[in-house]
Amino acid sequence: MGLLKSLIPKDRFIRNIGWMGVGELGIRVSRLLATVLLARLLTPSDYGLAAIVLMTSEFVRVFTRNGIGDKIVQADDDELSEVCQTAWSLNWVIGLSLCLIQIAASFVISKVYNDSSLILPIILVSFSYLIYPYAMVQTALVRRENRLKFFSLTNLVSVVTDNLLTGTLALLGWGMWAIVLPKLLVAPVWVAMMLRFEPWRPARQFTLKGWSHVISFGSRILGVELMNTFRESVDYLLVGRMIGLQALGVYYFAFNAGLGLSVSVISALSVSLYSDFCDVRSVPTQLNQRFNKNLITIAKVMVPLVALQCSLAPFYVPIVFGHKWVDDGAIPILILICMSAISRPFANAASMLYRAVGLPQVDLNWNIAFTIALTIAIIIGTRWGILGVAVAVAAAHLTLQPIYVLMAKNLLRKTHTEATASV
Repeated sequence: MGLLKSLIPKDRFIRNIGWMGVGELGIRVSRLLATVLLARLLTPSDYGLAAIVLMTSEFVRVFTRNGIGDKIVQADDDELSEVCQTAWSLNWVIGLSLCLIQIAASFVISKVYNDSSLILPIILVSFSYLIYPYAMVQTALVRRENRLKFFSLTNLVSVVTDNLLTGTLALLGWGMWAIVLPKLLVAPVWVAMMLRFEPWRPARQFTLKGWSHVISFGSRILGVELMNTFRESVDYLLVGRMIGLQALGVYYFAFNAGLGLSVSVISALSVSLYSDFCDVRSVPTQLNQRFNKNLITIAKVMVPLVALQCSLAPFYVPIVFGHKWVDDGAIPILILICMSAISRPFANAASMLYRAVGLPQVDLNWNIAFTIALTIAIIIGTRWGILGVAVAVAAAHLTLQPIYVLMAKNLLRKTHTEATASV
């Protein structure tokens, strides 16, 4: 036991990254197994129907990333009780609204694709919006208290359950329901685990006291999430429209193969960073020290990871994915996209810092500007095919995102100077 304890890092940020990383690793292993089964057992038609259902759900689901939970993490101790109760009420209002919107959307989508079989699964998945509000406040409190071991464990169990159910239902011949149905069935799993890990319970009253304060903070974060969602798709849309579907297939493969691992690491870093910064957000000196220390940690994790992946790409792509991707020119695109991952977690750290100090509007303004610049760069890059798009994506990230990090460091210098002068 003593040896085991000695192996656990003393730095809480690194420890949190470790817990989140272990969770992401387990998720990726289970997802790989489910993907293999689905590829062998489902038809292209099953995949197509499931993709439409999940795409519709994801478009609606982005509005659950509305910053209400982030406000709980960031709130002062004296306002926490009121914010939690208001957040609980707001989550139910939003959940019910999104459920009704997705139900209405199911009929529109069925008309667009001329397939009435889409209605039932889209409606069924919408009921998850009436389950998650039971534990949204508890989830935010676990993040606030930096108990990311429990957050990671809940995420791991939920996603692994999803993937195991998917594989089992596929083996039983459930077709597209093997992908769709688990999205609803895992919601109670998440809720049950969070209620177990966090004792907070709402008062038996519905209140929206101080709701404008919560919504004002959260709306900026929702804006950032909408920008992120758009950025995740804009290159696909432009490549498919301006270069062609064949080129889009190669680009889509290279993007996912190049960023898959990095996205998992960035996701783990994001949750850890925000909780870490909120801990000391009212102490400028400590916040400055923690920001700089965490940037060094990010560099130690990301730079070797990206360097290793880029150097090994010519070897593992033909072995794991097949020689056809080499023949189609995917490797240089994969390497460029992978290189763009170097700056992403640093800019993400700046984003989490602005949220932690109560300046989400700055984060939103930056994301709008960066999204516009990235879109213009991609449009220009399409003139040289998908390789030009990959160059544009890498160049935009590696040249513009460091500017955002410098902006964050300048903010910290100012607050540190002001705090020192006032002493």
